Amino acid sequence: MRVLALDHGAARCGAAICDVTGELATPLAAIQNPDSRRGLDRVVEVVRERQAELVVVGLPLTLAGEEGAQAVEARSFAARLRERIVPVPVELWDERLTTRQAGRTGGATDLDSRAAAHLLEAWLDAHPSKVT
Repeated sequence: MRVLALDHGAARCGAAICDVTGELATPLAAIQNPDSRRGLDRVVEVVRERQAELVVVGLPLTLAGEEGAQAVEARSFAARLRERIVPVPVELWDERLTTRQAGRTGGATDLDSRAAAHLLEAWLDAHPSKVT
């Protein structure tokens, strides 16, 4: 199953896709202004181009596990995306500390997409039966 992970932010949306085996999460180019019409159109294009069968949107919870303003924005983005990519399901997944992990690992791709790759790896680790 091809799973696409998105690390939503107002300015950029990091993206990462897994291979069909669910073993490898690869960062993609970040999408600019994902809440704009053009930005959301680009997210939809990536879902279709990469033949994603599931989209996982990061839910930014506080360290205490509570939802703040960013979580509300992520939920709103996921709802708008869900309407545009039917029948591809959209799930929310806790993204705590993924940006910190991405900063420590470094790499050639942007920080947001590296964070999306960490988000995807965590989701894949928690759902091995969904991918195979």
